[in-house]
Amino acid sequence: MDALFDRVGGEQFFFDLIDSFYLGVAGDPLLRPLYPEDLTEPKHHLALFLVQYWGGPSTYNETRGHPRLRMRHAPFIIGPAERDAWLRHMHAAVARMVETERLTPPDAEELDAYFVMAAQSLLNAP
Repeated sequence: MDALFDRVGGEQFFFDLIDSFYLGVAGDPLLRPLYPEDLTEPKHHLALFLVQYWGGPSTYNETRGHPRLRMRHAPFIIGPAERDAWLRHMHAAVARMVETERLTPPDAEELDAYFVMAAQSLLNAP
């Protein structure tokens, strides 16, 4: 079976997904303070990570090294409220990609399941 990266048409899908996700983050009173003023770099990092994770080029590793997701997120308090807010915006971004027919429902389910697992793994506060 083809990698999700190939099924969604490559890198641009992930950059568009993350642009959509960050529209929610930018206006979220709980999440926005966790990010730098300029969201350009975090958007780029997340998109490159997802490109690599889902079968695309390893640009993320080449430019940033091993993802070390827990280590990179350790400085931030991530409790259930932060996890749920993050997931709400990510699920909405995935849903928009389905609505615009850039993502099939089965691929959306696969992405959403990954995001739930990833968000849960980053919890570090009650």
